[in-house]
Amino acid sequence: MKNRVILMIVACAGLFMFSCKNGGSQSGFTITGQIHNAGAAKGAELLKLDSNNLTGIDTAEIDASGKFKLEGTSAYANLFRIKIGEDSYDIIAHNGDNIEFEATSGKNDYTAKGSVDDAEMKAFNSLNRKFSTKNSQVVAEYEAKAATNKSDTLLTYYRSIFMQNTREYSKEVLTFVDKNKNSLVAFYAASSVDPRENEGALIAYAENIKDKFTDNPMVQRYIKQTIALKPVSIGAKAQDFTLPGLDGKSISLADYKGKYVMIDFWASWCKPCRMENPNVVKQYGIYKSKGFNILGISLDNDKAKWADAIKADGLTWA
Repeated sequence: MKNRVILMIVACAGLFMFSCKNGGSQSGFTITGQIHNAGAAKGAELLKLDSNNLTGIDTAEIDASGKFKLEGTSAYANLFRIKIGEDSYDIIAHNGDNIEFEATSGKNDYTAKGSVDDAEMKAFNSLNRKFSTKNSQVVAEYEAKAATNKSDTLLTYYRSIFMQNTREYSKEVLTFVDKNKNSLVAFYAASSVDPRENEGALIAYAENIKDKFTDNPMVQRYIKQTIALKPVSIGAKAQDFTLPGLDGKSISLADYKGKYVMIDFWASWCKPCRMENPNVVKQYGIYKSKGFNILGISLDNDKAKWADAIKADGLTWA
């Protein structure tokens, strides 16, 4: 009887361990990979994007036929990167996915069957490659000409082309984002454009997805931070505030309602601010008769230094 009990315990323990092992595979995701022409690359690495940082979570050897297997866990759909030698491949994955990955070393195209939003990822990668190629050509052309004729004029010319390409890229990315707002790829695409130049479009996007991707903390953080910019974004009604002037009297932004007003943030210790003040004084002298007003907001803690700077720079506005 005692031996039978021991045998039953061992059997149950084995069954428990088997169940845990199977449960573990179900709770994560797997990537079964095939890389062609791997060359000197002997291994593959899986990295996870989290808070704008890529963290390595798994590695695998590549066998003689180019096959490898990577595993990871993520309770929510997230961006992962497969790195093989000098090549990188982005995919979306989460627990339960069984992804079949295939690529050829040195080539941009790859497949990730079983990866959510695979089609959207391919479309965004194609868009990225198009503008990367355009900008690489601009840089190469500039460097070739600058080798024999380096000048500010040449740099200005090619910089303008580069910036135009950047504007076109942002426009196409935002179109992609609008068409694919239900895809997580759109979030990563939106993160690739300049937030200052595309503030309005990004705020609108954040508002559109505020009820989506609720389990992804990085997306939720982005939504919260972006929507918080709305009250102070271009075109929004300025929030009123009241601060004491040099004479101690309160001055409010509301005092300038219906007027053209430039809010100038500066300080006595801010060298660039002080260098620009003569230009501001000049423009104020030209346009104040036409209704132009300036409201200066000093970041000084020392009132005496603030007063001395106002007098020295000839600032006659509030």
